[in-house]
Amino acid sequence: MTRSINKQNINTFRDDFNKSDIYRLTRNALTRSELKKVAMDWDRFSSINHNFSNTISNELPATNQNTTGRCWIFAALNLLRIKVARKFKLEKFELSQSYIYFWDKFEKANFFLENIMETANEPLESRIVSYLNNDPLQDGGQWHMFTNLIEKYGIVPKDIYPEQEACFNSNEMKYILTYKLREDGIVLREMIANCINKDQLQKEKEKMMNEIFRMLSIHMGTPPTSFNWEFQDKDKKFHSYRDLTPQSFLKQHVKCNVEDYICLVHSPREVITPFNKTYTIQYLGNVIEGREIKYVNVEIEELKNAAKKSIQHDDPVWFGCDVGKKFHRDLGIMDFNLYDYNLVYDTKFKMTKEMRMRSGESMMTHAMLFTGVNIVDDKPVKWKVENSWGEEKGNKGYFIMTDNWFDEYMFEVAIEKKYLPKSILEIEQQKPITLPPWDPLGSLA
Repeated sequence: MTRSINKQNINTFRDDFNKSDIYRLTRNALTRSELKKVAMDWDRFSSINHNFSNTISNELPATNQNTTGRCWIFAALNLLRIKVARKFKLEKFELSQSYIYFWDKFEKANFFLENIMETANEPLESRIVSYLNNDPLQDGGQWHMFTNLIEKYGIVPKDIYPEQEACFNSNEMKYILTYKLREDGIVLREMIANCINKDQLQKEKEKMMNEIFRMLSIHMGTPPTSFNWEFQDKDKKFHSYRDLTPQSFLKQHVKCNVEDYICLVHSPREVITPFNKTYTIQYLGNVIEGREIKYVNVEIEELKNAAKKSIQHDDPVWFGCDVGKKFHRDLGIMDFNLYDYNLVYDTKFKMTKEMRMRSGESMMTHAMLFTGVNIVDDKPVKWKVENSWGEEKGNKGYFIMTDNWFDEYMFEVAIEKKYLPKSILEIEQQKPITLPPWDPLGSLA
């Protein structure tokens, strides 16, 4: 074939297509039906069920993040709410996702302005400044971003700080805040170009952050600094706790020590991210002077073993994955062989996980919670997943991830140190290798 497409090429392609009864039959199906309905492998689908050999105790009703990208917050709070529910014998309970969301937006605004000042000598159109300006207040996040927020601001129950309109659809609020921040960033860059001293810069930034706080409060209401918490447990026993703060609530009733958790990732890019090394991402974070976001890159079996061990000890696991791939949203099934695209198109889709990461085909896009695993001959076969898309999807909001899907589209787990071997704990102490901001390991769930 020549560099350009000619009429002879097209005639040949058309003839090849029309000669095949299978191609025409598949065309007839797909011009009237969704691809996933045609491509689903019935034998594979019919072999998957919602039975698991190991599940955690005190599973709670699924939550709903609505049309926002707060999955990482929901998954982390879903993990912590189990601690509270077990302590107080609660059948229904949620921690305030909007409380963490407010402070995340506020801290990300400050994080952005500080990074804009740090890169003020770069051209406005440079790759790094363009990256910072692209989406400074996106909804997504990672485990260490969550722990930075609760260490600084604590946690409150959902009935103390409930959802607002911006939590059902965040687009309008994000748009206006992003507009303002980009404007503020240009002002700070111009001040630096005019050699304004650091004290004046910080005073100007303080005014900007005051405006951001005001705008957030107008949309979401000002977060509480103290509150009274009252509720009935499943035995109808009344409880009342007075004069709590978000920090005292976290310390007394949630009892989460963020230092106990380590993030493991699986990035099989041998040249870029060799295994058994620790990594961090430049300009990734939300809280200035918060804990560094870092991961230990290990073989996929290490992620499985750690997650399996945690669940077997009744502790759920926060994780990040590429949820949109080989996935049936309504049925809540994630399975690498669920769709037979090779059969539909008479071609081969052969990219490895490494190829998908390096080409931009796959990266972490969503965070959820492992609450169960099915083990056969000491090997995981499938995983039970608590999602945050309400109770209508899957099995009342709980999904299935087969182990072959885990291999291909799982990227990160947050695991308590007590479930990890000494070798990984030693690697975690290494000074992390810094990857550029656009590395796929820096993608936000």
